Parts: sequence; C-alpha cells; structure tokens
Amino acid sequence: MVSQQLSTRCEPNTGNYTAMPQTPSKELADALSAVAANRDKQAFAYLFAYFSPKIKRFGIKQFNSEAQAMELVQDTLTSVWRKAHLYNNDKGAATTWVYTVMRNASFDMLRKMKSNKEDNISEDIWPLVEQHDNADYEFSDHLENQQIKNYLDKLPQAQRDVVKGVYFQDMSQEQLAEQLNIPIGTVKSRLRLALQKLRNEMGDRND
Repeated sequence: MVSQQLSTRCEPNTGNYTAMPQTPSKELADALSAVAANRDKQAFAYLFAYFSPKIKRFGIKQFNSEAQAMELVQDTLTSVWRKAHLYNNDKGAATTWVYTVMRNASFDMLRKMKSNKEDNISEDIWPLVEQHDNADYEFSDHLENQQIKNYLDKLPQAQRDVVKGVYFQDMSQEQLAEQLNIPIGTVKSRLRLALQKLRNEMGDRND
C-alpha cells in the first residue's frame, strides 16, 4: 500500500521535511504541494509522520478498534497521496484539508459497517429463503413460466427484476446481487415477497 511503502520518517538533515515544529503549517502545505507536483516521497513521509498518530487516535475514539483505526490511517493517507493536487493553500490550512479527507474516509467506513450489519440482519429476517430454496423452485415447477409472466407486471419493478433474473435468466442470487448492485439479503427478501405476491395473485385467479 502507498502509505505502508512511504511511511518511513525522514532522517535529520536529509531534506526540507525533517523539522517538525509544534504547528508546522507552512511545512505541511509545502509538503502537500510537493506531493501534488512531483510525487515527492520524502514530503509524503513527512506528512505521514505528522498525521498518522493523530488519525489513529481519532480512529480509536471513533471505532473503538485499533485495527479499524489503522485502516482509517491507511485510507486517509492513501487518499492524501492520490488527491494532493486538489489541495489549495489559498482556501485553507493543510491540516484542515487532511482532516476533511480523514472524516470522509471515516464516513465511508461507517457506511460500509452499517451496510454489512444490514446484510446480516436481512439474513436473519429471511431465513426461510436460505433454508427452503427448493420450495421456491418447486413453485416454478408447478406453475407454468408463462403464468408467472402474466402476473409479473403486478409486482413492483424491484421485485420483478429479481424474479426475472432467477426464473427466466437462470441467475443465482449472488449474481443478481452483483448485477443489481444490492446486498444479497435484499435480493432474498425481494424474491420472497415477490413469490408470496405471485402465489396470492395466482391463487385468487384460480379459486
């Protein structure tokens, strides 16, 4: 990783980024500019040495996990390396810019954690889809595909897409989740609801 490769602190008297004043505003701004203009690894090492312990402390408070704090350090400083050209010294201090990058990385991590938690909840809410896949395919056996097609328009578009993928395109739930860019738990819940609606609709017509 970029930050792992470039995190070595510069030795004294080897360049312009060795001294670390209490509030090194100019030095940090110069270092960011050097990274942006020249991909200066020594300048990045200076930025890493200054910011990494601060970001780690923030991450531990935010996530209560050293591993996730280190992931935040990695994500933040990798973004700093890649996006240094977006920093404008006239619009604010280097510390403000880097901490904004850090907060954005933190929000991204929180969103991922929330998404993973929701996936797990979906698995718990809809265990019947997981445990009784065969029952769903029996539904396909005892009701003609053409019958299903006749009632598809009565489903919401999201549920319709899942039914079409499973029953008419022979896609797995994992493939559908990837194609539709949704969690697999959402695929399962939509499929379960759609099949129930189709059963009810077709049952009503056949009574």
